[in-house]
Amino acid sequence: MAIDEFSATIQGTEPPGNLSFALQALWWDRHGDWERAHECVQANEADPASAWVHAYLHRKEGDFSNAEYWYDRARQAVATSKLDDEWRSIATSLLAHR
Repeated sequence: MAIDEFSATIQGTEPPGNLSFALQALWWDRHGDWERAHECVQANEADPASAWVHAYLHRKEGDFSNAEYWYDRARQAVATSKLDDEWRSIATSLLAHR
């Protein structure tokens, strides 16, 4: 699935069934449900992809020290880009590696 296809699914009421927890979290975040997104990444905290999305979510909420912890767990640099750009970058990367 390409990023544009993934983004188009957000108009639905549920994410596609074949998504990882990390991609489900990005879907719920873009759908406007931060709490549900957070639950998805917490379901698989050992996964670096989920840790990366976890970092993004805490950065989005303004909890920068928690975000830094999760970027480290994900082995990713702390993002400084716009949140929408980071969301797209993470989603594109995760979709390319599924």
